[in-house]
Amino acid sequence: MQDALLALTRYWTERGCVVVQPYNTEVGAGTLNPATVLRVLGPEPWRVSYVEPSVRPDDARYGENPNRLQTHTQFQVILKPDPGDPQELYLGSLEALGIDVRAHDVRFVEDNWASPALGAWGLGWEVWLDGLEITQFTYFQQAGGMSLDPVSVEITYGIERIMMALQGVDHFKDIAYAPGISYGEAFGQAEYEMSRYYLDDADVEANKRLFEEYAAEARRMLDARLPVPAHNNVLKCSHAFNVLDARGAISTTERARAFGRMRGLAREVAGLWAARREELGHPLGLAEAPAPATVPDTFAEVTAPGTLLFEIGTEELPPAEVTRTVEAVGKAVADKLGATRLAHGAVEVHGTPRRVVVLVPDVAPREPDAEKTVRGPRVSAAFDADGNPTKAVQGFARGQGVAVDTLGRVTENGVEHVALVRTDPGRGAVEVLSGLLGEVVAELRAEKNMKWNDPKLSFTRPIRWLLALLGATPVPVAVSSLAAEPKTRVHRTAAAPVVEVPSADGYLEFLAGHGIDASARQRRDAIVARARELAASVGGVVDFEGVLDEVTNLVERPTPILGSFEERYLELPAQILTTVMRKHQRYLPVRAQDGSLLPHFVAVANGEVDVDVVRAGNEAVLRARYEDAAFFWRADLRTPLEDMKAGLDKLTFADKLGSMADRAARIAALARRLAGEVGTGELGPGEGSTADETLARAGELAKFDLGSQMVIELSSLAGVMAREYAERAGETPEVARALWEMELPRSAGDAMPSSTPGALLSLADRFDLLAGLFGIGANPTGSSDPFGLRRAALGAVSVLRAFPDLKDITLTKALALAAQELEVSAEALDAAREFTVRRYEQQLLDAGHDHRFVNAVLPLADAPAVADATLAELTALAGDPDFAALAAALQRVRRIVPADAVGGYDARSLVEPAEVALHEALAGVPAGVTGLAAFVAAAKGLTGPVNTFFDEVLVMAEDADVRRARLGLLAAIRDLAAPVLDWQALGTALG
Repeated sequence: MQDALLALTRYWTERGCVVVQPYNTEVGAGTLNPATVLRVLGPEPWRVSYVEPSVRPDDARYGENPNRLQTHTQFQVILKPDPGDPQELYLGSLEALGIDVRAHDVRFVEDNWASPALGAWGLGWEVWLDGLEITQFTYFQQAGGMSLDPVSVEITYGIERIMMALQGVDHFKDIAYAPGISYGEAFGQAEYEMSRYYLDDADVEANKRLFEEYAAEARRMLDARLPVPAHNNVLKCSHAFNVLDARGAISTTERARAFGRMRGLAREVAGLWAARREELGHPLGLAEAPAPATVPDTFAEVTAPGTLLFEIGTEELPPAEVTRTVEAVGKAVADKLGATRLAHGAVEVHGTPRRVVVLVPDVAPREPDAEKTVRGPRVSAAFDADGNPTKAVQGFARGQGVAVDTLGRVTENGVEHVALVRTDPGRGAVEVLSGLLGEVVAELRAEKNMKWNDPKLSFTRPIRWLLALLGATPVPVAVSSLAAEPKTRVHRTAAAPVVEVPSADGYLEFLAGHGIDASARQRRDAIVARARELAASVGGVVDFEGVLDEVTNLVERPTPILGSFEERYLELPAQILTTVMRKHQRYLPVRAQDGSLLPHFVAVANGEVDVDVVRAGNEAVLRARYEDAAFFWRADLRTPLEDMKAGLDKLTFADKLGSMADRAARIAALARRLAGEVGTGELGPGEGSTADETLARAGELAKFDLGSQMVIELSSLAGVMAREYAERAGETPEVARALWEMELPRSAGDAMPSSTPGALLSLADRFDLLAGLFGIGANPTGSSDPFGLRRAALGAVSVLRAFPDLKDITLTKALALAAQELEVSAEALDAAREFTVRRYEQQLLDAGHDHRFVNAVLPLADAPAVADATLAELTALAGDPDFAALAAALQRVRRIVPADAVGGYDARSLVEPAEVALHEALAGVPAGVTGLAAFVAAAKGLTGPVNTFFDEVLVMAEDADVRRARLGLLAAIRDLAAPVLDWQALGTALG
């Protein structure tokens, strides 16, 4: 291991990095060393590399866990500014470590990093070596709350992980640290003793005092304008907090207060450092931005139609952004081409993690000329009575640069004007495409955008090259510092990673010859076909659920590889195993024909690799993951459920809303209040537990599994582990099921609760979330929804739709009940209700319902099951002529009655036969009718009298009493029909 540290130091030193020493106080990551967190600030260039022992008390495991240490070794590199080829430099460093990057599967997998305590964030990747995360690779965007210019590249190697992979060992203790000395022999004692200290023996009161003293000293140093000692004390303050946290001595309130204090100090340190460097005149100088690219003054001409090839080359895009970018670029190119006069064929777009390829066949060699008519003044104003030109026409002609006698005439709307017909010469295709394609790149945006070394571009990951050809003719495209060349980049491990492209024709085949499948469909089909073959070889079938689309967009050419794991891990719950495979490793599980898991998986590597090497690496990674899971599983089974529940006190939910323990208590109480609205009744004969008892016990345990080691590590298993642990702790099957169903549905299309207690807990969970977060102003904005409120609202609506017996729990009532233990304004509750109704509306539209019918039932959406029933009845009645006639009559009533008219009248004032008949028909409609179909059956007798009334009676009679009675009669009909449907929303849909 020490040789690896020396090799990395030598490699980066040779590439201009300063070598500094580990910091002389505890830091949780190499990022916190001032050589990173302070030096990335400001305009000075800076390249540095160093070893950093990173201390994380919460990761202490007494040296027992094979992959968790309280002190692990990072190797940190900062490249400021971004050199333009940091990934290539990084791959060179792996070769310096003796890693054959051509044999191994080295991948850059999306990872977006943020540290709110530092006011810092960046975008980048985890770097995987045969499925093992070995490095964090980040483009720093902000630190200390300050936007960074220039942007720094941060590369953080996990040295123990790399060495375990290289040496083929399964436990950090077995790493060969130096000749004849293992890691465990050198550091095992310290790992155990520091774990004892952090988890068992650290003096809580002493560390609380240290926290306060370090924070006060940091404050004093800031006041003295000494940012370096201030930062040193912030680090010590942070470590004292981490020790307290590992000891379980930090309450929710203390956590929020401490974070706020450290965040404020860190931001002040950053600001003061930047100011001091400016005062010192930036001793290291100023970083230079790349020179801007230019396009030529003249453009090549082509003489025949040709194929346009345009490629935007990037560093690895997030998988979801591959699909989104393909769509966005395709639309942009089509729209911009459509705005020109250049004839062309259909726009075809493909995408991989590293490129977006646009192909447009039959692009004309140039635009046709176009005649443009410029209209001038009216002829009557252009010439006087003697036919002489007036000043108006003379000014028009002068502005167009022509003589008056060259002007023609046009007639518009019967008025004759003088006019000039100009010929607008068409431009050559290369010229047109040059500007158009540059605009496409400049306007590219994603959900999360970043900067790199280019001064003007911003996108989800750096754009590194452009390729533009019309047939064999290069199209000059210049965007900021990027200039298109007739070259592309293929696999970084290829003998020639940059290759000349001779022509646009046959480009997809050209890429395929270099090991790149540009078509996502082709990659997907290849994965499916080969994975099925591999699974069949062991008598299994592939489970593609959840990761196939992501895996497709993680590779440029898929190489599916069958891997195996020890059967003993099948003793763990299957959902643990599949969650690890999918969420952490992007593997495809292999199942037997009966659906049970087999001890196999399919990993998808990128391009040509040594299959045996990559298989062994992925199997080792999964083995380590499963060892972790088994470790957590055994530890959790030894822990009483109540002890796990007690751990929720340490988990912050949200500012002003307390801890997860507070939230769990609110959910339990709200579930009881919701049950009181409907009554839960008995679950059924012979089940041994009433729904009320089940709800009460499940409420007591609500969210307990969030305090388990397994869910802390694998949060998506919340609910799953609650069911597993509850069953093994002797809880009834009904309680275990309710705890699982509380988390349902987790996404659109997911399973629904099947029991009433589960449904009530699910509703309580979601309505508490909505009321609480809307109450503190954490409403979703645009695409930002960090608390998953859209998902919560959809979940609540889905459960209410799935349980018609709970129709008495309306959205308004549920939110009001949720607000009883919170400080929520009436405006916030109204906003939460409207937000939830809109989610219901979208559900109906997504299901294909007529938008007019959806609008008609929306007033009933406070009880979604009632609205559902009404929508079903409306759809069934839509073709009924009697219903159409009744709807038209009721719409007629609503149109004429003022909104403020009161539905009541003195029948003695009605004397005309038509109004008396309508009064009698209204009196014949029975009261208390519910449901649209029943209402229609009861009220269809109103249709004829309503129509006759309007034909024979003047509603707005001169006599005030008569007018009032007639309006009151119509308003009574309006009010009778109003609770059933929004009749006006139907429009003419039925007629």
